[in-house]
Amino acid sequence: KLSVGALGEGIASLSMTVSDPQLWSPDSPALYKVKTVVKQNGAVTDEAETRCGFRTIRFDNNTGFWLNGENIKIKGVCNHQDHAGVGVAVPDALWEFRLRKLKEMGVNAYRVAHNPAAKEFMAACDSMGIMVLDENRLFNTSPEYVRQLEWLVRRDRNCPSVILWSVFNEEPMQGTENGYEMVRRMYDVVKKMDPTRPITAAMNGGFFSEYNVSQAVDVGGFNYQIESYDRFHEENPNLPLTSSEDGSAFMIRGEYVTDRSKNLMDSYDTQCADWGATHRRAWKAVAERPWMAGCFYWTGFDYHGEPTPFRWPSVSSFFGIMDLCGFPKMAYYLHQAQWVKDKPVLELVPHWNWPADSIGKPIKVMALSNADKVKLLLNGKEISEQTVDPYEMNTWSVPYKPGKLEAIGYKNGKIVSRTKVETTKEPVQVRLTPDRNSLAGDGRDAMPITVEVVDSKGRHVPTANNMMEFTVTGPAEIIGLGNGNPNCHEPEKGNKRSLFYGLAQVIIQSKEGSGPITLTASTPGLKPATITINADQVAPVPSVAPEFPPMLLNRWAASPLSTDKPDATRQIADNDMNSWQPISGGDLIKLENANFVILHATFNPYQAHREEGGSILFKQLTGKAEIWLNGQLIGSKTTDKEEDFTVEFPPVKERCDLRVLLNGTTGEAVGLKGNVTVRTKRATK
Repeated sequence: KLSVGALGEGIASLSMTVSDPQLWSPDSPALYKVKTVVKQNGAVTDEAETRCGFRTIRFDNNTGFWLNGENIKIKGVCNHQDHAGVGVAVPDALWEFRLRKLKEMGVNAYRVAHNPAAKEFMAACDSMGIMVLDENRLFNTSPEYVRQLEWLVRRDRNCPSVILWSVFNEEPMQGTENGYEMVRRMYDVVKKMDPTRPITAAMNGGFFSEYNVSQAVDVGGFNYQIESYDRFHEENPNLPLTSSEDGSAFMIRGEYVTDRSKNLMDSYDTQCADWGATHRRAWKAVAERPWMAGCFYWTGFDYHGEPTPFRWPSVSSFFGIMDLCGFPKMAYYLHQAQWVKDKPVLELVPHWNWPADSIGKPIKVMALSNADKVKLLLNGKEISEQTVDPYEMNTWSVPYKPGKLEAIGYKNGKIVSRTKVETTKEPVQVRLTPDRNSLAGDGRDAMPITVEVVDSKGRHVPTANNMMEFTVTGPAEIIGLGNGNPNCHEPEKGNKRSLFYGLAQVIIQSKEGSGPITLTASTPGLKPATITINADQVAPVPSVAPEFPPMLLNRWAASPLSTDKPDATRQIADNDMNSWQPISGGDLIKLENANFVILHATFNPYQAHREEGGSILFKQLTGKAEIWLNGQLIGSKTTDKEEDFTVEFPPVKERCDLRVLLNGTTGEAVGLKGNVTVRTKRATK
């Protein structure tokens, strides 16, 4: 029993025994539920259900990482939280999609970079079997930041996926006594709340300072310090080590020429940041050192912004093993060949659709395989057979000739895998491939759909860049578009997006309700594609109806006065801060030697405005007036007297331009004496 005073807190500690539980692991993510019930005078007043799992973890200074008594390498990636078309407003289903793509690559761990992830993401890692390096963003020991650190640990400490806490990323004080003391204090906060997991800090320097934060953690974390691995391990032989951030190699999916003047990077794993390493070099450095627990590559997916090594007009990163949409780059198959052991892996790059003037010219060909040997053939003729290098993989220089380039993988002398790339014909048809066959009709479920074009034999055309237009009917809407091109400026919202090296992605989300959802993709000159996906009836999600409070417009600009009636729709230069003057609501304008003035304001409409329209209420509008919205006259006030005036407007788009053309007698005052509010039709009713 526990007694808690009014406005107080109390902690009840209970214990239970568990007999021979099934252990959680990436291969078998077994989960259990703990149900907690609060009773008062025998009646249940509250209850909670907590998911958890059982597993053992250990970081060893000589042998690396151990899970459930098995010595395994951490094969991880770092990621920001955004996706093509939706930014950071990621539907839960997209977390599952992204994690599934990573698992297929052979990933067993994920570093959330560099902040607490969504709880839905953590739940997905628990259920799908992805180990997590859970990272605190704010390096600060003040009470408020300690409270936030405690919140992170309290929220996630029951997640079996969490194997490490990280207290910071690349902080300037990491090689100082002050930094050491701060980590020592943060370490103590975490350990009081969770004594079961080790703590690290992602360091990119200061390793050999007299005082540094590696002296205050359980596991040393290296960010881009390949050259320091051996020396640091020799000088600190008792500290377990891992690479907490690695790589920073550059690639663009489908691009096989590097041209920095055009912000282009090839997909042969030849380019990396000055501080980083290629994928092949980074993995070899970890794989060959048994005392290195593993690595976390920067990054699993491309992300918006940070287009290193370029600037504008590039708009997303080049680091990803996959692009913004989750379409694999060459690095995906490279790591799959290195990390997947339970099935054959064999992929060829590049495509085999080169222009006619490339015939006879050498093309660099790479095979990514976990076989013992790979044989390469062009149009049935053997080029050569090579022993597979598990780190560097295999490369040929092949004079281009249209047709079929084929690779055959051998293990113990037997064929275990085949793959090919073919020269295709011109595209004739669009193809849509949904990630799943149905959506939950709860207004939240979402899925990515792959868009491509195929030739007359149904073969994917890898060099196509057709502009696609999409229409959707039924209980769903398009919420995002992407194609993985880091140099593309097309909108990620709307219904149009071009292919990039043969691929694009459209993301649809269900509305509340059930029934067929039909998506059509079309492009001029090709046969369109249509797919139907069912929205399944589900129990409604408990929710509160959205509120659309009146929108107050209190930032106005007034035009110069005029005696003749001006054009209310005329363009206003963005940099015009001289002829148009800011005014506040409630200030009338005296028409000195004039009869007209225009007042201007803008507003971003609610979704309800875009679907249904709304109304604008002018309190105490003084003078005759014409109300113009987005270049259309929507109302006229024909009297001079001060009075409330309301106009209705139809459905609108994203940004609204509002003009009030006022007319009065010379010497009199006109204007907005009261507030101006924009209302939805629902609010008006």
